[in-house]
Amino acid sequence: MENQDYTVRLTVQASPQEVFKQINRVTAWWTKNLQGDSEKLNDVFTVNFPGMHVSTQKLIECIPDKKVTWMVTDSHLTFIQRKTEWTDTTIQFDISRNVKHTEVLFTHKGLNPAIECYGDCAKGWDYFIKGSLFKLLTEGTGTPE
Repeated sequence: MENQDYTVRLTVQASPQEVFKQINRVTAWWTKNLQGDSEKLNDVFTVNFPGMHVSTQKLIECIPDKKVTWMVTDSHLTFIQRKTEWTDTTIQFDISRNVKHTEVLFTHKGLNPAIECYGDCAKGWDYFIKGSLFKLLTEGTGTPE
C-alpha cells in the first residue's frame, strides 16, 4: 500500500486574501501558546501543547493568497516512542479560488499511516483544520487550544 500524507480539503466563502491572512494567525485557530512569529517568510514559531506536543516551524514558503508552507525543524511528541516524528516534515496550505468558493488544501507531508502518531495526529488535525480553522473562516472565530 502506498503511503499517503494527511490531507484535508476545505471549501469556504471567504476570499483567498482572507484565507491567507487567517491561516497565518496561528493563535486564532491552532494554539494560543505560541512563541515567535508566523506571518512572514523565514518566521520561526514554536507551538506548545503542555505534556503532549511541542514543535517548531519555519515559514519556508509564503505566496500571498496562494500558499503557506512550514518546515517542522524540531518536535517532541510525548505520546509516542519516536518523539521527533514530526521533525523534517512539512505542513502546507494551498489556496485556490473557483467561481464561487475558495478552497484550502491542507497537507502534512510526512504524516502518513506508516508512522506511529498518524492516528492520533490525524485526529488532532481534523479538530484544528476541519473544526477550528474552518470555523474561523466561516464564522469568524476559531477554537484554538
